[in-house]
Amino acid sequence: MSNRIPRANALIKKELSKILLREVDFPSGVLVTVTRVETLPNLSEAKIYISVIPESKTEEVFRILNKEIYNLQQQLNKRLKMRPVPKIWLKKEEKAKEAARIEEVLEQLKKS
Repeated sequence: MSNRIPRANALIKKELSKILLREVDFPSGVLVTVTRVETLPNLSEAKIYISVIPESKTEEVFRILNKEIYNLQQQLNKRLKMRPVPKIWLKKEEKAKEAARIEEVLEQLKKS
């Protein structure tokens, strides 16, 4: 079995994370993370799962991301040395309970 798709997923995750960190302005105090990437076997599309902490800012962050989707795709096209570059679809990471739990632990650590 080829490891092309897992390699593509890792590369897209790494590059898109860098782009989000440097190119997109999010509200202060918001942590936006690319949690995983699932690319179709033919590399035509990739689902990008995004986690937002605090969870209450998720809608606002996705509004920003959806406004920037064309720019994000262009940046990815320039950076990736692969063809075809998959069309990206942004999805909310549904493992929100885990994220909320992590946030809770971080708050407890700040207090102590």
